[in-house]
Amino acid sequence: MGYIQDKINAKVPKAFDGKLSDAVRPFTGSREIAGEYDPVTGSSTITVTYSGRGVFGSFRQEEVDGQHILSTDVKLIVLQSELTLDSDGSLATPKVDDTLDGKTVKSIGQDPASATWTLGLRRT
Repeated sequence: MGYIQDKINAKVPKAFDGKLSDAVRPFTGSREIAGEYDPVTGSSTITVTYSGRGVFGSFRQEEVDGQHILSTDVKLIVLQSELTLDSDGSLATPKVDDTLDGKTVKSIGQDPASATWTLGLRRT
């Protein structure tokens, strides 16, 4: 990683623990992926789960267009360095259509320093 990214990845978690701690909430996300066929369940999909913490908020009024972003959508800012797969602790990458705390991921953005994900969530 670069110097600036290392600094951001060191300072933002400290802010989440300190000044932003009242706004930060843990979450769990999941998605189904193809796996080996299980004759017991009759399924060939497995559920991958990940967890992290972030700041849930809303989109600015000028971002709401009624089609891609609804007024009821939720914006979640997530620390990339803390978004881990529950199975092995490696870093996870969210994907569109993942389920996150009962909401569906509709959009994903990344800041230029690759320190945070910005997710657009919609109630399912």
